[in-house]
Amino acid sequence: MIVIDTLQEQNHQIAELSNVLETLLKNRELCDTQVACDMFFSYIDLVKEHLRVEDENIYQPMLTHSDASVKKVADQFMTGSSEIKRVLGQYLKRWSRKNTLRIKNHDKFLSDTNDMFELIWKRIIDETEHLYPVVREVM
Repeated sequence: MIVIDTLQEQNHQIAELSNVLETLLKNRELCDTQVACDMFFSYIDLVKEHLRVEDENIYQPMLTHSDASVKKVADQFMTGSSEIKRVLGQYLKRWSRKNTLRIKNHDKFLSDTNDMFELIWKRIIDETEHLYPVVREVM
């Protein structure tokens, strides 16, 4: 289960980065630092990489499985991936340009960022509780 181990490690890193960033970004002066930007875009890159690994390694075997409930789980998570990618795209369009944060309204930025962190955190929990057990069973 190397893929599952990789995905779980990525989830751990994503959760760790979001916890640090949540604290760091509350301070308006730190939002514009290179350290904050580097950490933030490492988080974004890791989320994208995580979704890519799932797309390339997890869903195909599930979609071709004979059990309809396995196919349903794959469909639900693929739909969730598409939604996360859409939300991330909109978020990045609004708050960044060329790997730098553009923050005009810090309160709104924090609100949008916390919403994004929450969406991704819920996804991590769903993967752990619902997707990975099915993947272990199928693979």
